[in-house]
Amino acid sequence: MSTFDDVRKIALSLPNVEESTSYGTAAFKWKKKLLIRLKEDGETIVAIVGFDNRDLLMQLDPKTFFTTDHYNGYPSVLVRLKRISATKLRDVIAMTIAHRHKPR
Repeated sequence: MSTFDDVRKIALSLPNVEESTSYGTAAFKWKKKLLIRLKEDGETIVAIVGFDNRDLLMQLDPKTFFTTDHYNGYPSVLVRLKRISATKLRDVIAMTIAHRHKPR
């Protein structure tokens, strides 16, 4: 089980990551690009991981990783913080950085 404080610790330990806001909720950005934001429910994060990683994560663990109709067209996955370990959370946050490093 992880919390948003765990997200904060991991995200802020990475170079060039800053705490910010997005859609009125706490968020983390890398070089001004959104990586992660807290959903309004306070228990779920939106992680920008890319379509391939999103699909893989949902296939491997659909109880932890999911999407909604609203997010289907975006390269993001929703993550239930209560279901993810700190190790897996660190991996997901690393995926957000790797996704943002990719040339567009």
